[in-house]
Amino acid sequence: MAIFSSILLQVMVPMLLIVGLGAWLHRLFHFDMNTLSKLNMYVLLPAVAFINVYDSELNGKVLAAIFGFLLLQSSGLMVFSMIMAKLFKLERSLSAVFQNTIVLNNSGNFGIPVSQLVFHQQPLGAAIQIIVTIFQNFLTNTYGVYQFISGNGKKGKWVAELWKNPVLYALLLGVVCRWLHLSIPSFLWQPIHRIADAFLAIALFTLGAQIAYARFRSLPPLVYASVFGRLFLSPLLATSLIFLLGIDGVTAQALLIASSYPCSRNTALYALEYDCHPDYAAQAVLVSTLLSAITVTGVVYAARLLFPIGG
Repeated sequence: MAIFSSILLQVMVPMLLIVGLGAWLHRLFHFDMNTLSKLNMYVLLPAVAFINVYDSELNGKVLAAIFGFLLLQSSGLMVFSMIMAKLFKLERSLSAVFQNTIVLNNSGNFGIPVSQLVFHQQPLGAAIQIIVTIFQNFLTNTYGVYQFISGNGKKGKWVAELWKNPVLYALLLGVVCRWLHLSIPSFLWQPIHRIADAFLAIALFTLGAQIAYARFRSLPPLVYASVFGRLFLSPLLATSLIFLLGIDGVTAQALLIASSYPCSRNTALYALEYDCHPDYAAQAVLVSTLLSAITVTGVVYAARLLFPIGG
């Protein structure tokens, strides 16, 4: 109960307040959604991606197990979501958004605070979440972008479109700077850091503006399918893989919890940028985020029960 209350009050309530503020102000002032989209895509997201990579402390002892798990987990979700999309007979652009809502999760601004709360006495757990976030960043800006581009009728040009994405360059630059141990001058680091700090509020604000006129009384059934895949199917698959790979202790707990986070907010941002069913994407993100207050708490409990420390 204490964990539930902490997640609800320290993570969920602040996030939902900003989303609500964005929706309310958009109804009052009718913001230019294209400007908000460009601000997120070309300024804020690159700064966050660079800092996540550059600041991370990668632990070589667990990297192999973590990346092996992440590759299998994401591949499994890709296959499951593709099969579900075919069963639902979704047209290409809607199928692309649907698959992204299941494969991609909010591992950054949702996952990192939750992991810091859960693993405040086990720093390894929080460090693993950083690695998961970096992996999700790469996945979002490769697989995720490909899905949106191909769903938007530009499949033949997806490589060219992908290399226009500034987030990918930010990720690669972060890897190079960290690998070469390059020190970032303070006159550059401070503005980058301040821009990254603005990402959470503005991205949530943008999500609120996206859903300002959405009709949640009659949610399409596909939203519930997205929520099921992200909040239930993903943790079940993760549990099976963790046992299969023989992972235990804090690493097992961290990976299972990381698999349970709601739909990625970036899915809604990219859906808006590429004009691929942005209303549906925003609905899936919001509904999964609301329900995750309950489901993530249950997964945290299950992780501690299934993979005790030292087990």
